[in-house]
Amino acid sequence: MSPIIELNNVCFSAQEGKIVEDINIKFKSNKTTAIVGPSGCGKSTVLKLAAGLLVPSSGEVYYKNKNIAHMNRPENLDFRREASFVFQDSALWANQDLFSILELPLRIHFPAMGRSDRVKRIKAIAEKSGYNKTLNVRPASLSMGEQKLIAFARAMLCDPQLMFLDEWTESLDENAADRLINIVRQKQREGTTIIFVSHDMRLIIDLADYIAVVVDGKVTITAPKEQIISDLLLNDFVKIGIAS
Repeated sequence: MSPIIELNNVCFSAQEGKIVEDINIKFKSNKTTAIVGPSGCGKSTVLKLAAGLLVPSSGEVYYKNKNIAHMNRPENLDFRREASFVFQDSALWANQDLFSILELPLRIHFPAMGRSDRVKRIKAIAEKSGYNKTLNVRPASLSMGEQKLIAFARAMLCDPQLMFLDEWTESLDENAADRLINIVRQKQREGTTIIFVSHDMRLIIDLADYIAVVVDGKVTITAPKEQIISDLLLNDFVKIGIAS
């Protein structure tokens, strides 16, 4: 079976220089992959490249065998509807209220959906994600944890087949984190492909089918979770800053 996402010889540079280089990795459909590594090693950059949110300095990124850079508008819209991203900093639209932030994906991807149906879906997904307060406020009035809940709800609105999650339980208390973890488990049972970045060993052990280790901007190994854990003892992960 072809991989759902494939990075071929991908490099990415910014003003501070090269961030990742020669990334070659394939993400399997219907599986969950944890991207791990020390802080600042390029994990989030790899995730954003895989999601098509960053344009590689060189190399190609494919979604279902289509080069993301060469997609036409309908193909790109299909990709954006089928995939979702939860940012580490939530990345909520600062000058819009929460309802407008959550409504936008539905307006773009389901233009025929009526307002009453949009309202119903938004409220249901927000509550399922653990947010039960008013949606008529802007992100600045929320705690960091509440912002993360809204970001997660936004990612769930279009019932994605592919989810990219960047430190998605950070800033959450244990109950809120467990709620989102259970939602992700349900998505796994439904066959959703999930690619996530985390330092949380509990998440890595509990959810991942595969682990990709990033060190100094390079993917050093990608293998089934059991193989990597047997090769690297858990205390080694902690010692080199891969997990906590």
